[in-house]
Amino acid sequence: MTFPPLVAPGPVLPPERAARFARHLPLPGIGAEGQRRIASARVLVIGAGGLGAPVLQYLAAAGVGHITVMDDDRVERTNLQRQVLHGEADLGTPKAESARRAIAALDPQIHVTAHAERLRPDNALALFRAHDLVLDGADNFATRYLVNDAAELTGTPVVWGSILRFAGQLSVFWPGRGPMLRDLHPDIPDEDSIADCATGGVFGALCGVVGSAMAVEALKLICGVGEPLVGRLARYDALAGRWSELRFGIDPDRPAVADLQEVTLRCAVPSTGRPDDISAGEVAARLRSAEPGLVVVDVRTADEREAGSIEGSHHVPLDRVLAQGWSALVAVLGAEAHDGGDIVITCQGGIRSARAIDALAASAPSGTSLRNLAGGMSAYSG
Repeated sequence: MTFPPLVAPGPVLPPERAARFARHLPLPGIGAEGQRRIASARVLVIGAGGLGAPVLQYLAAAGVGHITVMDDDRVERTNLQRQVLHGEADLGTPKAESARRAIAALDPQIHVTAHAERLRPDNALALFRAHDLVLDGADNFATRYLVNDAAELTGTPVVWGSILRFAGQLSVFWPGRGPMLRDLHPDIPDEDSIADCATGGVFGALCGVVGSAMAVEALKLICGVGEPLVGRLARYDALAGRWSELRFGIDPDRPAVADLQEVTLRCAVPSTGRPDDISAGEVAARLRSAEPGLVVVDVRTADEREAGSIEGSHHVPLDRVLAQGWSALVAVLGAEAHDGGDIVITCQGGIRSARAIDALAASAPSGTSLRNLAGGMSAYSG
């Protein structure tokens, strides 16, 4: 199914700009008018990471005139295997700012706004109303469902993608013209119910495949050319080298989104941590000083530990903790489990470690000090 162009054409391009996009001009459905639509488009990109990097590169190269990039993270060395907008010189820099600089280097005439913050219920609606189109490359359920609900409330179309390990998928959610994310997946999953890229890994070049396909869908919508992925979920298996497609429709029994209350309650980033949190800085300092009475237990998988772990930490996988409780730690720690010091539990981001503590607390001896490494290994190694 084809749709009318999303964006009205802007002014005629000056000769030097027309020359820059000369390979677009002969294309049916694009041409000079389509390029003027692209130049007038206002696009919001959520995430400047694995998917956001190729999305931003190709939207900028195509001449999208106004790009807003939103990401509250900073560039880490582990990002560079797939987040091709960033380099060694950008380590520690906010990803949104690093992306802004990269786009300016590619085409200084593109207007880029960088927001080094997270999309939130209190800023989402205004941002969506200010843009023609949103591309969602977020890496967490909170933001994905906030994007869906804000889009439904504002009528803003969304190009959505996700990746994990060797597989990726993408679709187009356009309120009033087709089904939305909640028609495909009605309920917000628990944040740690599915492995993320940090825990499950991701094949770096896969980001380029899916991110580039997202940029293609965005340009099709802007120009009104081709058949967008509305009501279709495109799935890519990198190991098989094969695309497949799932068609889905509007769920007539699903209540329409009326407000952002659910995502505010379920998915808002907490302003304070757990009462048993301990900072990465404190753990590092106590380990450097060889202070007695501090034990670190890593509940990640063996594969994750191969990529880096805290020196001297003990390995007790989460599934073992959940199955055996306190006895799982005793079997590994021995006498250290009973010396009365702090037992610091860590994972990659601080979510699985919190689950482990909740499971351990049910059977641990009274007075046991279980501490959650806030931010996990991502905070410790950052």
